[in-house]
Parts: sequence; C-alpha cells; structure tokens
Amino acid sequence: MKFNLKDVFQPKLFGLFGKGQYDGQKFTSDLIAGIIVGIIALPLAIAFGIASGVTPQQGLITAIVAGFLISFFGGSNFLIGGPTGAFIVIVAGIVSQYGMQGLIIATIMAGVFLVVMGVCKMGAIFKFIPYPIVVGFTSGIALTIFSTQMKDFFGLPLDLQVPAGFIPQWGCYFQNIGSINWIEFAMSMVCLVICFSWGKVTKKVPGSLIALIIGTVASVLLSKFGGIELATIGSKFPELANGLPMPKPVAPEFDYETIKGLVSPAFTIAILCAIESLLAAMVADGATGKQHHANTELIGQGIANIVTPLFGGIPATGALARTMASINNGGKSPVTGIIHAVVLLLIYLFLMPYAVYIPLSCLAAILVQVAYNMSEWRTFKYLLRGDKSDVAVLLITFFLTVIVDLTVAIEVGVVLAIVLFVRRVMETSHINVLQDNTLAATEDPEKAAMENTDRLEIPEGVEVYEIDGPFFFGLASRFEELEKMKKSGETKVRIIRMRRVPFIDSTGVNNLRNLCERTRKRGVTVILSGVTEKVQATLEKFGVDKEIGADNIFPHIVPALEKANELVK
Repeated sequence: MKFNLKDVFQPKLFGLFGKGQYDGQKFTSDLIAGIIVGIIALPLAIAFGIASGVTPQQGLITAIVAGFLISFFGGSNFLIGGPTGAFIVIVAGIVSQYGMQGLIIATIMAGVFLVVMGVCKMGAIFKFIPYPIVVGFTSGIALTIFSTQMKDFFGLPLDLQVPAGFIPQWGCYFQNIGSINWIEFAMSMVCLVICFSWGKVTKKVPGSLIALIIGTVASVLLSKFGGIELATIGSKFPELANGLPMPKPVAPEFDYETIKGLVSPAFTIAILCAIESLLAAMVADGATGKQHHANTELIGQGIANIVTPLFGGIPATGALARTMASINNGGKSPVTGIIHAVVLLLIYLFLMPYAVYIPLSCLAAILVQVAYNMSEWRTFKYLLRGDKSDVAVLLITFFLTVIVDLTVAIEVGVVLAIVLFVRRVMETSHINVLQDNTLAATEDPEKAAMENTDRLEIPEGVEVYEIDGPFFFGLASRFEELEKMKKSGETKVRIIRMRRVPFIDSTGVNNLRNLCERTRKRGVTVILSGVTEKVQATLEKFGVDKEIGADNIFPHIVPALEKANELVK
C-alpha cells in the first residue's frame, strides 16, 4: 500500500482560507481571543519554566515557539499549545541529571516519537488508554507539583537545597519549619485566595494574572517603603535584570550514551504530550461540535517539540485550560493560537525586564492552584467506588508517580491494566465439553437459549467442545485440562464449536494445532464448526486449514454433525 502524507497530515490552518471560510469577523474574534489567551498564558509560562528547573525566559520561549507551531501545524481548530504542569516533574528530573543539553536531546527525541506516532496513524489508540491510569498519574503529578512549591510558598531560604523525591522533600520542609518567612507565606495565601476567588468577579481575566499583578506591586511597595525584601525572580535569576536577549538557535550535542539514557524519559514526554493534547482536543470538539484530526495533531506536536528546544525551550503540548479560555472568548480557528504566540513575543521583547519584581511566593500560589485543578480529586474519589482492578490501577499509578517516578508509573500502570484486562477476558471466555447428548441446531446463541429450538443428537463416539469468547493466549492450557474431563467411551470424532469465537490469535492457533496433533495420534478426527470468516482467514494464514482438512471445517453445526456421523459409522 502506497503511503500518502495527506492521509495523516492535514493541518487545520492550511484549509482555513479556501472557499471563503475565513472572513474579517472571524479574524476579529480570533484577535480578541488570542490577546486574552496570551495574557492568561504569561504567568503560567513563567511559573512552569521556574518549576521545571529552567529560567522564566525558557518557559516564555516555549509558549511562543511551541504555541505558534502547534497552531500552525496542528489538527485542531482550537488547541492552544505551550508548557504545562504535566511536564514539570519529568523536565526537572532530566535537567538535574543531564543538564540543559540532556533536556534538549530528550525533547527532540520526544518530538520524533510523536511524528512517528502520527505517521503510523496511532492517534486513535490514545483514546483507549484506561481512564484510571490517566487520572492516577495526573493526580500524582498534581501532588508532586504541590510538594515542589512548598519551599517558595512558605518562604523558606532561597539557598535551601530541597532534595528530589516526595518523601525527602517533606522531610526537608519539616526540618526547616523554623525558617518560615511569615510575610512571604502571607503573600502566598493572599495570591492563592485571589486565584481561587477572582472567577466570581469575572471569568474574562484569569485570577492568576490578577494575583501576579497585585503580588508584584505589593512586593515593590514593601521593598521601597517598608524595607522588606521578598524573594523574587530577580533574586533567583539576577542576570535577568539586564534584560532578555533574543533567543538564538542552540546546537544539541548528541552522544550515544546520553541518547540511550534518555530514551525512556523522552518516550514518557511523548506519551504525556499525546495524551494531554488529544484529550484537550476531544474536550474542545465536545464544546464546539467540531472535529480534530488526531494524527495531524500528533505530527504538529512533534514538529513543535523538535524545533522549540533548539531555541532553548522545554517540552510543550496542548493546554486544556488555555484552549477552553480561547473558546469561551470567541476563538474560531488556529489563528487564535498564532496571535496568542505573537502577544507573548511582544511581552517578551518589551515587558520581561519587569519580571524580576515578581515574587516567587506569588508564582508558588499560582502553581498550587494549577496543582489543585490538575488533581481531579472528585474524579479520583469517584473511581475509588469502582471495580477492584480499576482501583488497583488507579492507586498503583498514583503512588508510583508520587513516590518513585512518572516513567515507572506509566509503564507499570499500562502493563497492570493490560494484565487485568486479559484476566477479565479470561473470566468471560470459556472452553467447555458438552455433557448432554444433544445440542441446539443453530449458530445463534440467543436462539439456542429458546426452549422451542430444534435439538440435534450427538452420535456415540463424538465429543463436542464449545469455545465461548476470543480464542487467545489467555486460554492456552484449557484444552489440556478439558481433555482430562472427556466423556466415558471411545472418542472417534472431536467437534470444536466456534460460533462464539470473534477472533483467534497466534497462540490460539498453536494450541489448536497441538490439539489436532494429539488427537490425530490417537486416531481421532477434529472437525471445526461455526467458523466465522475472520477466524477462517486466520486459520488459512497459518495453514491450519490444510492440517485439519478443508472438508472438516464448516460454518454450521448441522453439516459438521453429518460429517461426524459418517466417520463414526
């Protein structure tokens, strides 16, 4: 089959201006929404940058470059891209272990993974990631973000080295509880109250922005008139006082050992990016009635994450809160995201020198709100009422995210979900030996359950196995177990009834082949009945139809029994 790029890559922006679909009225709506979303994104970009272990400059560069590219190449009309809270933990871990060069390489690798996923049409797969896994690691990330912000939230000394890891962090906090700066703590609480309560005043302007402005003004006034110096961005990054230079392309230094060590975290970044962006796109579709193109979105996200680190940026993805803010403020197309990036660029060029006055306690309060919104504690509580296996996946994913590592949490969560799913399928799949001397003369299970259904007599010397459900590796040993339960008397023909088998995998085929070999050695003939077209195609693919004999495979039980009668006479 010939590969066609258009099948997987159809950016929404590219088809926007044809056939008079876009006009001045839509542009005006996009312009207003873009300006508002750009302002909303400002404090978040700065906060995410600092929390990730890089500079506020890099957080803002990410929002500018990635925000532009995701809107330009993406498969959604509404998705707004940029740095998000989901990456804070893993980015901080990469930076601490491998430095900025390691982060650049990991982000580029993640971008390549995303492009490959899109080209391979894997966009639809992410819809099937178990919900408990998503909630588990999202809530775990939220708690981890909350934990990392307690140093600045309580105003602990700026030079205090807080260890990585949830438990060591809180050990450090309790050891330094006497060093709390109560003025900075009060600033954090005031900003936090503003963040949560401002929505009651207006939803047009985010509470985080108001908290940022009020906190910064208060910090300047306290310094100028009260002689009280709060820890600010300028305290942590004094080099920013001289202004911000335009970002220059960075040449990554690739080496085999670094790439090898970063494969797992890069893959985690790619998975997180795919999940968060596609979930945000689906929510946007539900709110607007539009449809996104999942594979295009993955490729667009990949391009953004390949290019952004070359300018010093960090991983980026679609941000749900900013996306919904765009929709609620009249955003109509990807042009909104492009305008939001331009607004941030103008702020970067002309207003960023004033960022040195922003107190760290204010940014900590903003991130605490982000963590609360990410936590999905109501959903978490709701899922605890579910099936034990779902609860196990939820809790294990959550605790591994918090205590161990996000990468491990995702890997273990997915594997555990698969194992539990297989167990559930096994519980609903059965292979039985019919003990009655009659069976229903129909391949329809519902009709077979009716009392007036015609019954067919099973001849002496004929044994009937009934497979109910998928014939896969989970039923590997069932044939051997059931052969020990065979009816008394000599068996000459063994009918395997497969009317309820939707598919058969390679392990099922192998078990069927082994059964045929064992029965053949005993002089027993195997007949298959109720074989669907899909199962028949699989048998033919592996050559099992020739081993059994094409004349011993039937789509219906009636001719199968007729053939069995002939063989036992």
